[in-house]
Amino acid sequence: MRNKYILVGIVVGVLLASVAVVLAGQIDSPAAPTATGGQMYTLEQIYDRLVAGTAATKMTTFTEPSSGPGATARTLDEIMAVAKPPGALAPRVNKTGQTECYKSALPWGTCTCGDTDCPSGQDGEYEMGIDPVIAPSSGTTGGYNTPAWTGVRFTDNGDGTVTDNLTALIWLKDASCSDFGHPNLVTAYSAVNALANGTCGLSDGSSAGNWRLPNVNELHSLIDLTQSNPALPSGHPFDGILGAGYWSSTTDNSWIPAVAWYVNLSTGSVVSASKSNTYYVWPVRGGQ
Repeated sequence: MRNKYILVGIVVGVLLASVAVVLAGQIDSPAAPTATGGQMYTLEQIYDRLVAGTAATKMTTFTEPSSGPGATARTLDEIMAVAKPPGALAPRVNKTGQTECYKSALPWGTCTCGDTDCPSGQDGEYEMGIDPVIAPSSGTTGGYNTPAWTGVRFTDNGDGTVTDNLTALIWLKDASCSDFGHPNLVTAYSAVNALANGTCGLSDGSSAGNWRLPNVNELHSLIDLTQSNPALPSGHPFDGILGAGYWSSTTDNSWIPAVAWYVNLSTGSVVSASKSNTYYVWPVRGGQ
């Protein structure tokens, strides 16, 4: 009888060990860093993959560090800050640094977002983007330049929206929806905020308030300066692209609050102009 219990104990032990291997993976000690099978990605490579989609290969050499991480290293906290749950994309567009809203009429100045004469929907209300801040500037390159990307850039969601797999932003597929016309900036804010399922070709279930006008960095993230008229990535899935100016939600507060940034899709140029001017709008949602 005693032998029987010993045999049962051995069988159970083997089974538990097998389960542990299945659940935990290989339980043998890992190979040395320089050995085949022991090679790993660096924290910097993982960070760059999450932030810019950069492809990388495992390290084939290893040098014992003489001190702690330097200024160019990444911490686990930094990696977790840009990582997303499975199936989600990491946001990759930098903030403009704008934190205030601006009045739409004299006397010019800052104001509380959404109050009378202080339109809701401004860049300073949402403060979308990740650190570090990249302030807007005029010219074809602007302040923000799209990181390199080696995968499929855009996904047509089949519901009137397109996901940018580089930035995690979701754009209206129709870039010149007739419902918006050619508005001044104040009108553009409210028109985009009212966008919802059933209009502009949308069948995505979105409701009023889900969409917004992109800030200037988000809008310029679509630009590919190797292309022109429009200056968008080759093979993009958008409809109705016009080689004209498109409003951003960002005030050019380096001058006067009566001026805001727009992007010319023909050349990719970032330009500022009076908020009373009329340009096109391209709604976006998502981001951070």
